[in-house]
Amino acid sequence: MDIDILNQQTLQSTLADLENQRKEVSALKVKSYLCIGLGVLTIIGGITSSVFSVAGLTIGTIMLITGFVLISKTNTKFYQYRHNFKQGVIPLVLKTIDESLEMNYRSGLSENEFIYSQLFSKEPDRYRSEDQISGRAGKTAFSFSELHAEYKTVTQTKNGRQEHWHTILKGIVFYADFNKNFNGVTVVRPKDMGTALGAWISKAMPIFNSSDKTLVQLENPEFESEFVTYSTDQVEARYILTPALMQRLCELNNRCSYTISLSFIGSCVFIAFPLNKDYFEPPVHKSLLTSNSLNEDTEVIRFMYGIIKDLDLNTRIWTKR
Repeated sequence: MDIDILNQQTLQSTLADLENQRKEVSALKVKSYLCIGLGVLTIIGGITSSVFSVAGLTIGTIMLITGFVLISKTNTKFYQYRHNFKQGVIPLVLKTIDESLEMNYRSGLSENEFIYSQLFSKEPDRYRSEDQISGRAGKTAFSFSELHAEYKTVTQTKNGRQEHWHTILKGIVFYADFNKNFNGVTVVRPKDMGTALGAWISKAMPIFNSSDKTLVQLENPEFESEFVTYSTDQVEARYILTPALMQRLCELNNRCSYTISLSFIGSCVFIAFPLNKDYFEPPVHKSLLTSNSLNEDTEVIRFMYGIIKDLDLNTRIWTKR
């Protein structure tokens, strides 16, 4: 039997088994919310009633306790359901795309790797990453993970010290072997007002540039309108960012909702994709058996897998030394 057909049959069978778990979690969640809602209403009724006050408070309290017990039970059932989805379903989806793809949903890009990538100038104070998918597309090894990185600011108010959390990136970081050991570090960031001002200062008043990276001016107007490029090695940056690669990066960026960031460091290319959705999470109140239940997860995996081809990373321009 064709391995794709076998994978599809196994996937449908696994989804059918998991659908019963989903229904149980969904029903428990609805019951818990109903108990808490009715419990609150009954207590309010007891407080406002002079006739049924004791009965209302007693029954309402019992319903509230029952609701919280059901929430605890729901959470336990949901975590088991989520585990089975990520361990059983997503790996089968991966095999329908490429047999080499594997997922470790408890692991992700480490905080040290995130800082090492230099994708962003700020380092996180709070960091979480999961759902690491790794494999090969042709000759090129790659990996990507979901992550949420934040930094903290503190202000003093008349009421005391207040912490504020700001997102550096919520989305996916992809990295792949570039088959070249870079001598320097090249970063490509979205051209917003802050980076545009920084680029102008770096160009007009280089004495105020405290970074070891300097502005790289490139010849592709579309690329220059979307990105600002800095590098510790001007020659290498131009060697990496060929006209063909800049055009492919523009095309890749045009397919994304938010502007991507890149870095070329070590022997890898890192790409950050800001996203406003968590992927690879099982539905609770929607059926797993509808034809489009896995569409978004499958699309994002295919998108990441396709980057190797989009950026032509299997063409060995250089020999790694």
